[in-house]
Amino acid sequence: MPTKKNTIKNPCIHVCTLDEEKICIGCHRSAEEIRGWFTMTDEQKLTVLANSNERRRKKDANQYDHYV
Repeated sequence: MPTKKNTIKNPCIHVCTLDEEKICIGCHRSAEEIRGWFTMTDEQKLTVLANSNERRRKKDANQYDHYV
């Protein structure tokens, strides 16, 4: 049974600008993930947070590749 909705804080930092891949440059969620946030279960939100953290990590790593 899904857990109660809206117990996980929205990761939006009010930058709200999508890049060419339709990923927010502020919270690193996809447009689809942003639209669906308030109807997701906590489990789905945790998956979105994990995915957005991975996107952020990869983007940060790519920014500093030229130093290696």
